Parts: sequence; structure tokens; C-alpha cells
Amino acid sequence: MEIGISTFLEATPNPANGDPVSHAERIRQGVEEIVVAEQAGLDVYAIGEHHRPDYSASAPAVILAAGAARTSRIRLSSAVTVLSSDDPVRVYQQFSTLDAISNGRAEIMAGRGSFIESFPLFGYSLNDYDELFEEKLELLLNIRASEKVSWPGGHRPAIDNRGVYPRSVQQPLPVWIGSGGNPESVVRAGMLGLPLVLAIIGGQPEQFAPLVRLYKEAAAQAGHDPSKLPIATHSHGFIADTAEQAAELFFPPTQQMMNAIGRERGWGHYGRAAFDAARSLRGALYVGDPEYVAEKIVLLRKNLGLTRFLLHVDVSGVPHRELLRTIELLGTKVAPIVRKELARIEASE
Repeated sequence: MEIGISTFLEATPNPANGDPVSHAERIRQGVEEIVVAEQAGLDVYAIGEHHRPDYSASAPAVILAAGAARTSRIRLSSAVTVLSSDDPVRVYQQFSTLDAISNGRAEIMAGRGSFIESFPLFGYSLNDYDELFEEKLELLLNIRASEKVSWPGGHRPAIDNRGVYPRSVQQPLPVWIGSGGNPESVVRAGMLGLPLVLAIIGGQPEQFAPLVRLYKEAAAQAGHDPSKLPIATHSHGFIADTAEQAAELFFPPTQQMMNAIGRERGWGHYGRAAFDAARSLRGALYVGDPEYVAEKIVLLRKNLGLTRFLLHVDVSGVPHRELLRTIELLGTKVAPIVRKELARIEASE
């Protein structure tokens, strides 16, 4: 089972003192996190694309390439690439270039995105939200499969037997589908035989089990072997030496973020009771000491059968050294516990 980090490179002020974090500083911190994640033994580092003032990563491939030049093993992914508002030709070229720099460690996690700022920014209508993603995913997969591409056009102009370069080191370049739990996106991923990433940021993770079954059923019906398709989850969390320390450090910036987004989306107030419920054993928040977080990941594996877990650590409201400590603990403490327990379970079956 692979274990790694995901982030949007949040750049919000510290809720305790109002100290800001600039986009430039947060991007440099992200490169440092990639290096620390590899040193800690983690398998993946993933950056999500956003076009908002509270996040720094509008160009994940560039940041990942900087990290690639300083590492040799860790896999480097988007989380997600907002494919609906991008050009699949450029997406492939950027990530195949990252694949060259990293010597075969690049991945694309394609999705429609949970925010909509990129659509007006790049001139797309939200009325075409679903159609854009379906069309552009089809084109991206065609580019991945063939050096020369012909495309009839649609939301993107036609392509007449043109080559797309450079070609990726990995054949094919890995493309995952990121989903927030929409059944249609899960079925699409299964039918295409593409790996699936489920963003589990609320409720109880075990409630996603029917979606995993739906994904595998769709894959089998399309002629793919479900046992060979990777499944990942992405959930927010924070690790410290003690559970109390983790909760006290992570709650203030989490509350700030949830209430800021909540004002945009009409959510109710996010308070400490909701936070504590989410970090309970069956909740979707992975906050605690290494042993407790490992226990939650093992439970998630039992319930969903996932092959990769991404801990979303994106809290510019805490000192960066504490965020780096979380990454170190995930790799050096949590991951070994998880792998040992999973090996024990497999040996007893």
C-alpha cells in the first residue's frame, strides 16, 4: 500500500496572529516538502491546481518539476489537474516533461475541480461543465495512446494528424480520475479502466464502499480486471507526537478554512464539536498521534480495499516546521505501522 501527501499549497494568514504567507514562500515550502517526504520514505507527493488567492498552486507541474530535480524515488502527481478548463495537449506535454525530469515518476490526476474560478478565467462556460470534462479526457487519453493525433474538434479546435511531444518515459503515462463521490465519475473511471482517487473529506469513509463496488462493477463490465486497478483516497489530516498537540495545532486553521469556504457555499458554522467528531475513529479527519492515524488508515483499507492513501496536509496557519513534522511522522512512524499490520492481516488470511 502506497502512502503519500496531497496539498493545494494553502496561503492563508495564521489565525492566531494574522501573519501572512506569500504565494512565493508557500511554493518554495512545497518544494521543500517534496524533499522531506522522500527522505521520510513516503511514496507520493501530489499538488492540486487552484486559481484562488488562498492557494498558491495554479501550475502544479512546474512545482513538481522543481521537486523532481531534488529527488530520485517519490512519485509526483497533480491532485487534481482541472482538465475541463485546460488544454489536454498542454497537460500531456507538461506532465511528460515532468516525467522526463523525474525519470518516470509523473502522474496526472484528472478532475473537474471543486472550485470554479478556472472556468471564467480561461473562457469556459459552467453550462458545459460535464461535457467539457468528458471531451477533454477523451482527447488526453488519445494523446497518451498515440504520438500522432487526429481530433474532430468541439470545445477545443480540431487536430489533423499532428504529433504531440515529448512522449512520456512511462508508457502509458499514468492518468487517475479524481472524484468527490459522484457515481457517474466513478462509473466513467471504471469503464475506462483508469485508477480512481476518492476525496473523502466528510462523513464516514466506510460510506464510500458502495462507490468502490460500483467502480469495480463498471470496470468488469467493460472488460477490465478490477483486481489490477489501483484505488486511492485523499483526506485531510495532521500528525503530532501526541493527539492533544495535533488537535490543538490543527483545529484553528481548519476552522478558519472551513468557515471561509462555508460562507461561499452556504454551510453552517464549523466548530470544535464537528472537528472532534470528524477525528473520531470512523470519521474522515486523520488527526492524532502516529499510532492513532495508522489505526484509522488500516480501518480505511479494510473497509474500501484501497491501494494508496494520501494525507492532505495543507495548513499554512501552523508553523511550517510542524507541517514538515507531520510529513516526517507519516513516513517514519505511521507508514511502517500500517504496512506491518497489513502484512499481518494478509498472512493470517
